[in-house]
Amino acid sequence: MFPFGFYFDPMYFVFALPALALAMFAQWRVSSAYKKYTQVRNAKSLTGVQVAQYLLRANGLNLNVQGTPGNLTDHYDPRDKTLYLSAGVAQTPSVASLGIVAHEVGHAVQDAQGYAPMRFRAALVAPASVGPWVGYVLFIVGIFINMSGLVWLGIAFFSASLLFALATLPVEFNASQRALAMLRSSALVGPGEVDAARSVLTAAALTYVAAAAQSLSTLLYYVFVATNMGGRRRSWLDWKLGIRS
Repeated sequence: MFPFGFYFDPMYFVFALPALALAMFAQWRVSSAYKKYTQVRNAKSLTGVQVAQYLLRANGLNLNVQGTPGNLTDHYDPRDKTLYLSAGVAQTPSVASLGIVAHEVGHAVQDAQGYAPMRFRAALVAPASVGPWVGYVLFIVGIFINMSGLVWLGIAFFSASLLFALATLPVEFNASQRALAMLRSSALVGPGEVDAARSVLTAAALTYVAAAAQSLSTLLYYVFVATNMGGRRRSWLDWKLGIRS
């Protein structure tokens, strides 16, 4: 999202490229780990659905387990108390399925126990959905009419996305910790399978770190523009009006 519409500001990449590189690396890591361990059959030859049913019962939870389209789209939805598993996880007796399913069950346990960080993140869903777009509009209008107060208000709205990304980190890390603890204490895993599951979950966790880094880099760029507002506005207007120095 370029803050100046069709105007290309090279400084944007100074802020965005490191986070973009991290995001690409994180995506490669999670895809690589999933591809590797989805081809390794788990010791008990249990599919993701069977693992989910076992772990839910072990935690005293009676929840629905349903399929969801896509690849690596597995998630727990606290609104309908349902565990959604992608076909590749639900139907495959792989080591990757062990880790992914245990992680989502970890979220279900968080919900059942009223885990405070999860509740806090849930409260941020609406602001994080609307805030960035409202913030972007306010930011652009503020730059155009040279009103710094409006620009900073836009930045404040946009910061909701960063707050949500940061709030997501402890929720995801804790779900992975719960997942590994569940697998260690269960009779589901064979030698080395907990370490393999950890590799998948660590790679997945990096994607959340990358998302937070991307939100932070964009916010920092907006702050940079706001603090150099006069020069940036002139540069943008000169480009729009076709003025050449």
